[in-house]
Amino acid sequence: MEKITANNPLSHSEDIINQNLETLKFLFPTIVKEGKIDITELKALLGEVIEENDEYYRFTWAGKSQARQEANKPSTGTLRPFKAESEDWDDTQNLILEGDNLEALKLLQKSYSGKIKMIYIDPPYNTGNDFVYKDNYSDNLGNYLSVSRQIDSNGNRLSTNTESDGRYHSNWLNMMYPRLKLSRNLLQDEGIIFISIDDKEVENLKKMSNEIFGEENFIGCIVRTTGQTTGQDSDGLGSSFDYLLVYSKYPDRGLNGLPLTEHDLKRFENEDDKGKFAYDQMRKTGSNDKRGDRPNMYYPIKNPDGIDLYPTGPGGYESCWRFEQSTYYRLVEEGFILWKKTIRLNEEVWWPYVKYYLEGRTKRPSPLWDDLEGNKKASRDLRSLFDGKKLFDFSKPIELIERIITISCNKDDIILDFFAGSGTTAHAVLKQNALDEGCRKFICIQLPEPLDPESEAYKSGYDNIFQITKERIRRAGEVIKSDIKNNLFKERSNQLDIGFKVFKLDSSNINAWDGNVQNFEQNLLAAAENIKEDRTEEDVLYEILLKSGLDLAQPIEEKIIAKQKVFNIGEGALFICLANDLSTEVAEEIGKWKMELDSSTCRVIFKDNGFNDVEKTNSVQILKRYGINEVNTI
Repeated sequence: MEKITANNPLSHSEDIINQNLETLKFLFPTIVKEGKIDITELKALLGEVIEENDEYYRFTWAGKSQARQEANKPSTGTLRPFKAESEDWDDTQNLILEGDNLEALKLLQKSYSGKIKMIYIDPPYNTGNDFVYKDNYSDNLGNYLSVSRQIDSNGNRLSTNTESDGRYHSNWLNMMYPRLKLSRNLLQDEGIIFISIDDKEVENLKKMSNEIFGEENFIGCIVRTTGQTTGQDSDGLGSSFDYLLVYSKYPDRGLNGLPLTEHDLKRFENEDDKGKFAYDQMRKTGSNDKRGDRPNMYYPIKNPDGIDLYPTGPGGYESCWRFEQSTYYRLVEEGFILWKKTIRLNEEVWWPYVKYYLEGRTKRPSPLWDDLEGNKKASRDLRSLFDGKKLFDFSKPIELIERIITISCNKDDIILDFFAGSGTTAHAVLKQNALDEGCRKFICIQLPEPLDPESEAYKSGYDNIFQITKERIRRAGEVIKSDIKNNLFKERSNQLDIGFKVFKLDSSNINAWDGNVQNFEQNLLAAAENIKEDRTEEDVLYEILLKSGLDLAQPIEEKIIAKQKVFNIGEGALFICLANDLSTEVAEEIGKWKMELDSSTCRVIFKDNGFNDVEKTNSVQILKRYGINEVNTI
């Protein structure tokens, strides 16, 4: 029975440096010498592709090296469950996390790496005002626990990033870099990230994102009209736009189409036995589509009178068809070619057109989104949820996030927003699921940024932004549930998940795993009782799940065995018992439970001082009898 110590991988979040080392060892086994990378050997393998000169194109800023290193540091913190603040805890698959998103993203690496389909973030724009996400890389977790009040021990603001600061842009980039780096790991291979930004940092954000996600994975920049012009009292131009930078994790990942508008549908006025269709002429219509540009698309086809017809432009020049000759013959066989008489060069001639059927057709998204209502509508929607009170500034429109979900996600994907703000992303996920019977899940992360005591939100009883995030999502779910009852959404064949589990960032529940140097002396004194006094069995349970790489939202079965609580996770893949006064009866019943579930792999974790040495030794032997060889203690 092995005890999980501070050096064990199960005591902290994903060690990304070690993960990278293992990848290099797999690809280039000869470069690893006694656990270290032999740079000379690596250079020899890579040959001339290594750039060693100082003068080459790159994007850098003050503090970049430290920001890059920060993304690789594991976290010893944890996420503690708060059932009382959650909605429908037992059945929901949605998560809301309170805490600094840098640490939270580290803690999600094991459980959600490669599982997120879409990330949307609306990070703080670099406006020259207070800057809540300024990191203390020496102790991020300790920094977060004190920074919830946003002051240091001397009462000074920790979040100032004014334009007079010599590192005004660098501070913002240093905040964003490790977060984007970690977020990329969470994306599926088919995953996409959307990042909202204004014109102050859009160029820097794009350069940084090109480095993190790859310039070849840049899908495009969406320009969104905000519905109002800011900066009208200053010289120069006002601003009426926001930007959305869109990146995929790997190349060749496209976007889903949008539903056709009423205007689009008017084109599909024709109908045959296959359904409604529109048509376009078969000749390419671009001014640059000449015979010389597409020689394989210049060929004769016979019109209904049996005469050879070549593609010609309006002026009589040799043009080209839309596709090769073999494709044309296939489309003829399938009934997709339509012949109509038209006037060309003052003569009535037969001319071919290609049919496009309505069924299943969507519209390619435009990079200009000027058809959505702007920020004022978003403010009105949020006020309507909170009885007309203005509790949050600068929320994004629900319709914006709904469109992003439509073009990037399927109905059962996981969506992440680690700058959750007022909770628009979660609201949009709930609404979209109600509209199309989807089962999408969300993970939202928000810092408990304190509210101004003079603000309407504070006077309404909210101490920090996270409280507004959580309450907005709860109220949105109630409204959607009411709308379903009133038939505003179509009847569902499955249950709509409008709940959420609340977790909050904290130091480790296990004294021996706590990496906070301030607690070192306390840890030595508490060695006899490894679990902290103010922590529950469920606190420890979810830390084990998190650091074992298991989904926080999965169902957990509980059973009382010999008067002790035993948790079953993953249909017998993991059993956890954190009680005191354990006996061999607990091990015996766990073994029987495992056999009932017919689990192919099984691991058991006990509390280290939960039983005496004799009971511990005998329990290990009993579990081995049932084929359970991986037994650990904490």
